[in-house]
Amino acid sequence: QVQLVESGGGLVQPGGSLRLSCAASTTILSFVAMGWYRQAPGKERELVATIRVSGTSNIADSVKGRFTISRDIAKNTVDLQMNSLKPEDTAVYFCRVDTRGADGAPLVSWGKGTLVTVSS
Repeated sequence: QVQLVESGGGLVQPGGSLRLSCAASTTILSFVAMGWYRQAPGKERELVATIRVSGTSNIADSVKGRFTISRDIAKNTVDLQMNSLKPEDTAVYFCRVDTRGADGAPLVSWGKGTLVTVSS
């Protein structure tokens, strides 16, 4: 199991920015993909952005043009830059890693989450 530690959440006013960071306990080059998901109160967890080992990224339509995902291979981190934040972006943001076990079976690891609150 990969250990993941998120940081960077907090309270921000509408229109503001935050940068989330997820640090992995092992080299991210061993991962199939890394990404960010979020879960708002009373709602299901949803994909925000992912980046594959190839560097290809996928951004949810709801945040496209406002959020950017990036990775730092040397630091084993994946970051989520969030700009033009809206109240509806309020949620707990979770880091997720997709890997494969020794038998090739898919494995998923989650961080504990970091709270982002967008409010005036």
